[in-house]
Amino acid sequence: MIKFNRPFIAGKELYYISQAVMKYSHISGDGEFTRKCQRWFEETLGCKKALLTHSCTAALEMAALLCDIRPGDEVIMPSFTFVSTANAFVLRGATPVFVDIRPDTLNIDEKLLASAVTEKTRAVVPVHYAGVPCDMDTILEVARDKGLFVIEDAAQALLSKDETGFAGARGDFGCVSFHETKNIISGEGGALFVNNEQFIERAEIIREKGTNRSKFFRGEVDKYTWVDVGSSFLPSDIIAAFLYAQLEHAEEIVTRRKELLISYREKLEDLECRGMCQLPARETLESSSGHIFYLLCRSLEDRDALLAFLKQRGIGGVFHYVPLHDSPFGKQVCRVHGTMKETLRAAGSLLRLPLYYEMTDEEQDRCVEAVYEFYQDK
Repeated sequence: MIKFNRPFIAGKELYYISQAVMKYSHISGDGEFTRKCQRWFEETLGCKKALLTHSCTAALEMAALLCDIRPGDEVIMPSFTFVSTANAFVLRGATPVFVDIRPDTLNIDEKLLASAVTEKTRAVVPVHYAGVPCDMDTILEVARDKGLFVIEDAAQALLSKDETGFAGARGDFGCVSFHETKNIISGEGGALFVNNEQFIERAEIIREKGTNRSKFFRGEVDKYTWVDVGSSFLPSDIIAAFLYAQLEHAEEIVTRRKELLISYREKLEDLECRGMCQLPARETLESSSGHIFYLLCRSLEDRDALLAFLKQRGIGGVFHYVPLHDSPFGKQVCRVHGTMKETLRAAGSLLRLPLYYEMTDEEQDRCVEAVYEFYQDK
């Protein structure tokens, strides 16, 4: 059986966990390994402040609080995304405004942003789908012109980088995930990147239940107290210890996944030339984090038949996503701007193939051969 995903264990996870417990005697939040991880992000990505959280969902919720999102506000985002992207703002009483995606990257179509803005719009949330960076230059230009916050959902995009910089490090805030399905993992986990310095102090307060506890531990106040809204967004230092072992290998993990991504595309390119499917755009592969390799099949029936065929061959293919605007709750709380043509096309045709750091060339060849076998009589 070739599983869709196999979480990679770098090797020092248990050793660092034992250090957190035995050497540093600190296993709650903001211990030695939390600081190591946060410093790694700040030095590697160039973000102004990195704060570990217990999930990317938590990071998005923090961003919504920092932007002071309130009932009646609108937040622009793609419908082709995970539910956390919208939930963080619905929790504050805001209305998600869904716009369509680009056909080449499946990222939010930046050309549609300006026309989606109303007097109620407060923020835009670009989602770097499959680890491919959005067109941040255009998004930031629209946001500056309209006075909007930019919150990057970079859950899949750690170390994605184009000529303008790293995904997650260009908007006011960036949010990443370390769920076991991601490239760099800690089981559960996430981080908020604060790229606008004016929000750093409040971000620390919100993360610490609305208290100035971080200032207290730095010796900046003689006691800490309740000063703002907040919640408990800190992960255990045990989680951070696990994560730090992963970060030591982050670049090689992403490099290998990108190699597999490029190899998949080269091996399956003939199918695209024959009109059997659409593959990720070649020009996006180098800037990608190598998180997902997908096919866009010709129809829903084709996609479902290929999924079933792969399952028979012992290969774990997976589809992506049910569009949020088509979901039962999404229909109650969202506003749709324009058509959702590309969103619906992707949702009804996309199939993800297995991809993980320790995938062998032989395993990849088995997946490729199975796809060709399915299409041989089509």
